[in-house]
Order: sequence, then structure tokens, then C-alpha cells
Amino acid sequence: MLSSTRTPAQKRQDLRSLLTPGAAAPFPGAFTPLSAKLIEEKGFPGAYISGAVIANELGLPDTGLTTLSEVAARGAQIARATDLPCLIDADTGFGEPMNVARTIQELEDAGLAGCHIEDQVNPKRCGHLDGKTMVDLDTATKRIRAAADGRRDPGFLVMARTDLRATDGLPAAIDRMKALVDAGAEAIFPEALADLGEFEQVCAALDVPVLANMTEFGKSQLFTREQLAEAGVAMVIYPVTLLRAAMGAAERVLETILETGTQESRVPEMLTRARLYELVDYESYSRFDASVFDFEVPAAHGTAAHGTDPHAPDRTPPSTKE
Repeated sequence: MLSSTRTPAQKRQDLRSLLTPGAAAPFPGAFTPLSAKLIEEKGFPGAYISGAVIANELGLPDTGLTTLSEVAARGAQIARATDLPCLIDADTGFGEPMNVARTIQELEDAGLAGCHIEDQVNPKRCGHLDGKTMVDLDTATKRIRAAADGRRDPGFLVMARTDLRATDGLPAAIDRMKALVDAGAEAIFPEALADLGEFEQVCAALDVPVLANMTEFGKSQLFTREQLAEAGVAMVIYPVTLLRAAMGAAERVLETILETGTQESRVPEMLTRARLYELVDYESYSRFDASVFDFEVPAAHGTAAHGTDPHAPDRTPPSTKE
């Protein structure tokens, strides 16, 4: 109830224990605290928080327009809602090395388990778009060194992301990855690799865990976890998957309302009232304070979407109706 039962320090150890080469631990992207609860309930080991998703939720493109305070606040909201370790996208660190150090401390305070810092020039862009511009090696390593030196909890994971594959090719990208590890990166996120062979080369070249980004509509094929595990990948993220699915569903129901004047035909596809109450753990609040929750919730999975009578009367007291 109210927040996670595991401390940030415990979650950081959880994240580190998951980062085993060849494990391909799946981290879906949580775009809200409620979606993080769903990820946890379904049995995933961790959640990822995408910088692109934070920007898009604010109605902005992923071009470095979000601020540290916005990212830290959203990260804190999501981390609070789940016992899972959360890895967050910290873009380029929100400034020069001293700003990067402050970024790490703000994300520590927000309860995150780790973050990654990338080597693009600001204003940055999505890693699967063309036209990216990279900082030089000295700037890239200074960012990671500042991140590693700035943290107060050695359990907080510092991961380095490099987009150099797109501009300079894989051999140059691998050389940079090694330099980033020497600067203090404990894991590597090689963005927009072309094929499984490239993942294999990266994993073989490094002595730290490697992340694979399986984002839709990108430059990388959507490989299975088994394929990525065989390549040696430690962690797989699905950064925008849930946001895209949710917004796709939202668009379809809005179109249906315009076309038919009612959402009724879409109701079977929706999360039911009972299921929503189950996800937010309404009944725990009842045990804490009976005056908060003193009504009967329908069966946990019951309504039209689960095969019961869609026309049955809603007996929820008026005070609890939407």
C-alpha cells in the first residue's frame, strides 16, 4: 500500500543480480506508476523508464527538452509504485560533468536503481533516427567519470550508452565502449546495432553486462529473448511498447466514439473497474482504514470483458462511481 516494500538499496542490489551476461532479463518500459504495477504483477524482473516516453507524455519530441527535475520526479513516482528495480534514461546527463554528478544524486534520491548516460551532442535525438551528432571521446568519458564519482551509493548502477555505431561504425563504437568502461561504466547500452552478429561482437569484447534495446520501428530487428541471450546480452528493454499500445487503443476508442456516438463496442477491450481496483490494491487501503473502502468490489476479473453480463447493474455506491 502507498509505496514499495523494498528500499532503494535493496532494489539496486536486485538490479545488479539480474545483470548476468546471457540472461537477457526483460525490462518493459513503464510509462506510469500504474503500468509499473502491471509489469510487476505479470512477473517481469524490472522496469525501464524511457526518456523519450517522459518527453512524449509531456507532448514533446525526444530532443533533450525535458529537464532533470521532470525526469527525476517521474522516475520517483514510478519507482515508488513498485518493488521492481527501475533503470532510468538520463539522456546526456543534463549538462556538463558537474551537472552529470548532480543528476546521479537526484536520481539516487528519487529511488531509482540505476541510469544510463549517453554520448550524443545536445540537442539529442532518438537513437534510431538518422543525423545524430556525437561528442568526442574526452567529453563522453568525462560524463561517465562524473557520474561514477558523483554517486553516494555505490550500489547505484552507472551505465553508459553510445550511439557511435550509427556514425562511425561498429569497431569505433566498441573502442568507445571500452573507454567508457575504463571511465567507470558498469554496463553498456550500444544503441541501434544492426544484427545479432553485432550484439555477439559487443558482448564478446566487453567484460561488463550489455543491454539490448528492442524498440519497435527502429533500426534493430525485434529479436527474441532467446536469440539475445545466446548472443550474450544481459538485459533487454522494451522502452515505448506499453505507451504505443496504450495510445493505439486510446486512438481507436476515440475514433469509435466519433463514428458511432458510443464507446460500447470497445468496452470488452478495456481494463475493467474491478481489475483497475485490483491493480491499485484498493483492499489494502480498506485494511488500513475501513472508512476509505467500505463497499463491495465486483469479482476481480468480472464484467463484460471476462464473460459476465455486460448489462448487469453496477451496484457500486454513487460515491465511488467515476
